[in-house]
Amino acid sequence: MSLILASRSPRRRDLLARVGLTFTVRAAEIDETMDPALDPAAEVARISAKKAGAIAKDASPEDVILAADTIVVAAGRILGKPRSEDDARAMLRLLSGRTHQVMTGLTVRRGGEVHTLTEVTQVTFRPLTEAEIAAYVATGDPMDKAGSYGVQGAAGAFVAGLDGDFFNVMGLPLCAAVTLLRQ
Repeated sequence: MSLILASRSPRRRDLLARVGLTFTVRAAEIDETMDPALDPAAEVARISAKKAGAIAKDASPEDVILAADTIVVAAGRILGKPRSEDDARAMLRLLSGRTHQVMTGLTVRRGGEVHTLTEVTQVTFRPLTEAEIAAYVATGDPMDKAGSYGVQGAAGAFVAGLDGDFFNVMGLPLCAAVTLLRQ
């Protein structure tokens, strides 16, 4: 039996390593398209379960698979990773001065046993200036992150408040992940 992280995310790898878990990484190659007409919390959970299922096809039935997918939801819109710098700037303008939700769908699978949940954290950004947005986008940091920001880096200075799991905002709610793994 081994633990498999179904993700390429360096942040997820780092967070699992922080809690002392030994694991291998196998990224799932799936279509992550979400239906905007459906509930975002259900959709992000569906994608995480789909990732775990894709990895399970080539895993031993004894292997434990941990899959996650993270989105940002603001003003009724699902914000994934930006497609361009213009897209990143638009997302940051949308987040500026308002509260949004970071949702991570989390799935743990072992053989036919599957546990899936969605962790939600409320994040409030202070108002951002155009110069701050431009400078942050110019760093390149927003380009591989849902909602165009990483709370663990320079964008942490944008966060006026947070209600929920800080690590969820980084892409892996540690408390929920460890609890599911223990089950």
